[in-house]
Amino acid sequence: MLIQGYGAMLNCTSPTPRSLVAALEKDLFPYRQVRPVKDFSSPLNITLDITVVGVLGVDLISQTLNMLIWQVLEWDIDGLSWDVQECGTEKVSVLRESIWVPDVHIAEFMEEDQSPRTPFVYLYNTGGVFDDRPIRVVSSCKLDIYTFPFDIQNCTLTFGSYLHFASEIRMSQGSTAEDVLQESREVFETNGEWDLADIEIAPVTLSLGKDDYSKIKYFGCTLPYPCSCNRLLLPPKTLLILRRKPINYVVNLLIPSCFLVTIDIFSFMLPPHSVDRSSFKMTLILGYTVFLLIMNDLLPVTGNQTPLINVFFSVSLALMVASLLETVLITHIQLSSSHGAIPNWLRTLVLQYVAILVCLPPLKKKRTVTVFLNPSATGTGVSEPASSVAGVVSVRGPQELSDASPAEKTTQDSVLEELRKLSRHLAAIRVQVDKHFQGNHSMQEWEMIGRVVDRFLFGLYIIFITVTFITITAIWIWNNSYAA
Repeated sequence: MLIQGYGAMLNCTSPTPRSLVAALEKDLFPYRQVRPVKDFSSPLNITLDITVVGVLGVDLISQTLNMLIWQVLEWDIDGLSWDVQECGTEKVSVLRESIWVPDVHIAEFMEEDQSPRTPFVYLYNTGGVFDDRPIRVVSSCKLDIYTFPFDIQNCTLTFGSYLHFASEIRMSQGSTAEDVLQESREVFETNGEWDLADIEIAPVTLSLGKDDYSKIKYFGCTLPYPCSCNRLLLPPKTLLILRRKPINYVVNLLIPSCFLVTIDIFSFMLPPHSVDRSSFKMTLILGYTVFLLIMNDLLPVTGNQTPLINVFFSVSLALMVASLLETVLITHIQLSSSHGAIPNWLRTLVLQYVAILVCLPPLKKKRTVTVFLNPSATGTGVSEPASSVAGVVSVRGPQELSDASPAEKTTQDSVLEELRKLSRHLAAIRVQVDKHFQGNHSMQEWEMIGRVVDRFLFGLYIIFITVTFITITAIWIWNNSYAA
């Protein structure tokens, strides 16, 4: 046996497992209590690789990430080696408890480690140790659900020794980001709500000191801002990006909501003074409220930030309520003819300016001319000439009246009196008819004002809903584009 450091050059009596195990029990296993280095001042280099096998779930309430990874640790036992021909093998599996194993842990772990136990590690003839085991990770993660369901989550996993300082253990990554991403996608087994979008490894920056720890941090940063990697004690850093699959929420939440908003828009085609329009809008609001209550379980629950989809639903409901209030207002305006004539300023503003703005023709002015009877100077109250009544009674002049007999004078006086009464009755009827036509014209003007205001508010409704939906969609697309 040739002592070269912590371990030794093993001498096997025969190329059999019994001979190799006997040599290991003699020269390696008794020294498993300390780091496998030649002296205490020498650091032990540990190489770390991970492979993401699947994302089991993300808890928005507790802000935790549940995933399964494969963790591979590799390090060398200083001075240990054996001859392959003499011992009969290039590598051998030994119990984990038989040799020194680094205390590498995940700093963000939130629950008790329930990972499957792997009792063995590989030991190579060159002194290298290969430790591969699955880990079920339940780690804390600051989730950003503002763009739900098109959100991209970036979670931090920090691997490092719990006890040993950087002067004793140095962590480094084994594979590049492209290799880790490709291997993870090849073995990715879950077909759930999340996809592995990308993996990036930042440059190495290691600061060594007496009380420093060497760690590998698989971290997440908020996109699109660049991640700063010039931090103390954080050597290789890897950005792990998870993207949610939004199809379930688009089909069950967004599309039905857009359909209901579209129906509300087309409800403006109904007559505003009709009861059917207001009752239809109230039914639509009730149905949308029930829809939100049923689909409430699909929405994220968190107190940190309001998701954009909640704003979308609130705006949609507010627009439906606003359209109902607009219908009530228009109905009140069109039924305001009982309040009297329209003020001149309102008639000018709405019927002359706003009507042109909403492309409605102005209401035509009434051209009816009322002609009143002009009483004669004789006080008869009848306009001259009055020649006959129903073609039977002739009205004579003053000379003829003086020559008439008393009986004829009496008859003619009674006829004149009847004509005066008839004239007064006709004048009263004409006044009532004129008032009726004036009232109809005022009602038409109020109805025209209601139509103009309805068209104007409908235009504002379309503009507001278009701008709002375009803004929300642009925010979703802008945030989701960084996952590509």
